[in-house]
Amino acid sequence: MTIPQISVFLENKAGQLADITGILSENQVNMRAINIAETADYGVLRLIVDDASKASAILLEQGFILTMTPVVGVAVPDTPGGLSKVLSVISTEGIDVEYMYSVFGQKDGQACMIFRVADTDGLAAVLEKNGIAMIAGENLGLH
Repeated sequence: MTIPQISVFLENKAGQLADITGILSENQVNMRAINIAETADYGVLRLIVDDASKASAILLEQGFILTMTPVVGVAVPDTPGGLSKVLSVISTEGIDVEYMYSVFGQKDGQACMIFRVADTDGLAAVLEKNGIAMIAGENLGLH
């Protein structure tokens, strides 16, 4: 069970984030999670939005360079040690986490973390085996 993530490649210059969030807002695309990583020369904006197909089409029309990547949403108890427990299970199974970030808000005492790994099916199997819930896109309000 994966969630589509949009990764937008940005120049390191003022206004790039405002441009993208403005474009999405004008087109009624709602962001569920956002993360940015940067180097000296460029940034990578990672987005989970309510309609990834619509958002990616709009951003491509506006000249942005992007990719779509499958990621896994994981329910993490919103208590001290909740994330540590999930990461210990993943580590014990030898799964390398390329990166992760959180989704806006929480539900029923659970935070949601987005995980990018090379083998999403392997991660899903490990989580299921250890009783850790994945979060479907529908539960995040994704179309």
